[in-house]
Amino acid sequence: MPYRRVLAHAGARSFFLTGLLARAPMAMIGLGIVLLVEGVRGSYALAGLVTAAFVLSEGALALVQGRLLDRFGQAAVLVPATVVSNLSLVGLVVATTSGAPLALLLVLAALGGATFPQVGSAVRARWSFLLADRTAEKDTAYALEGVADESAFVVGPVLVTVLATTVHPTAGLLTAAVVALVGTLGFSRLRATQPPVRLTDDSVGPVAPLAWRSLLPATGVAIGLGVLFGGMEVATVAFADERANQSAAGLLLALWAGASLVAGVATGLVSWTVDAATRMRRFTAAFALVVLPLPFVPTLTLMAGLLLLVGLAVAPTLIAMVSAVEAGAPRDRLTESLAVAHTGLAVGVASGAALAGLVVEELGVSAAYAVPVVAMALGALAAQVSRQAGSPGRVAGSLPDTPISPRVGATFAPPADQ
Repeated sequence: MPYRRVLAHAGARSFFLTGLLARAPMAMIGLGIVLLVEGVRGSYALAGLVTAAFVLSEGALALVQGRLLDRFGQAAVLVPATVVSNLSLVGLVVATTSGAPLALLLVLAALGGATFPQVGSAVRARWSFLLADRTAEKDTAYALEGVADESAFVVGPVLVTVLATTVHPTAGLLTAAVVALVGTLGFSRLRATQPPVRLTDDSVGPVAPLAWRSLLPATGVAIGLGVLFGGMEVATVAFADERANQSAAGLLLALWAGASLVAGVATGLVSWTVDAATRMRRFTAAFALVVLPLPFVPTLTLMAGLLLLVGLAVAPTLIAMVSAVEAGAPRDRLTESLAVAHTGLAVGVASGAALAGLVVEELGVSAAYAVPVVAMALGALAAQVSRQAGSPGRVAGSLPDTPISPRVGATFAPPADQ
């Protein structure tokens, strides 16, 4: 069993499980903010703006955090980041419920996003380091991470919706904050499997440049996917609310994520004969076609069926995009390269949430679903650029697929407990 093989490596199971817990809030915080602000302030547009502040600031600082993770080590960065982020989210809850002005809500949301721990990039960087000379196993590991992400999106939306709609509008976001804190602290304690810290002494030579030729098309795909995710989240909450069943939103989003989880498991079991860039082009094109009917669905039942179909396209596309980034990334800038793609994803989520919120109030729910449709079409177009850019691989100036490269004089310091 491919998944069993990759988890059998020393330390892999521990960082995978704690990483899964630490990333669970990524499926809860955006929806939690939407339900909190709409439930207390009664405005989807306002909810979309506050959510956008969180996600946009997260994306803007993800690259910086990725660079810090490579430079100082994961534990040294993730622990203070999660403490500040959680305090900011608690402050956002207090400010929202106490009637604070919008400006304060945006500041607190932005601070929470800017310091939100980039555990997803950190986990994938560990896999790349652990499986440096095992390309096939790395594909399986990335598929496993895709399954982990989708598992979070199966449980997260249902949990946060139930808490926010049946307990209190604040309950979903506060639960997400607690889970993020516990998971990230547990992950950070596992220092033996974290990638070596990159030294910056001038004597070791220049650091390899980022592989923009392969990174830009993948980031374009990430932006398109992000707009789709952000737009779908807001539009689906409004879709269920319009039909007097807001609690159904969590179930709809969970069905979508559940289908993606199944597709992710299947993706990890396939021995691919084509490169990641080719898979990215094909999957994004198919994805763009599948989402076309979204603005025309009239009932919750039909929407549930369509979201199951849409979900089947999510994990394979995300996995191919991450694999394309990893394939072209210099070894000593992997976390940073992944953070660039994550920034694109986060910018897309923020833009999609804000735009969909405005469209819901100005043009209605059906029109809001046009946001993810257009986004995925543009993402598919961006993926085609990789055909001209060349397949992602070890481009000139990048490191070979080993943790140490004498070609550029890169030197690494081992983790403290190795």
